[in-house]
Amino acid sequence: MARKVNQSGFKSFDIISRTIINHYQTILNYFDNRSTNASAESFNAKIKAFR
Repeated sequence: MARKVNQSGFKSFDIISRTIINHYQTILNYFDNRSTNASAESFNAKIKAFR
């Protein structure tokens, strides 16, 4: 499928395809375990607000 996306000539599809390929394990982890990095993002936001 990635080959067809590359051959389509649409740069935005190529970027999306590479993103999915590079992060597929993290993406699938959400569906397997319903785990996200929301707690880390919240902690980072608190640190940023404190600064």
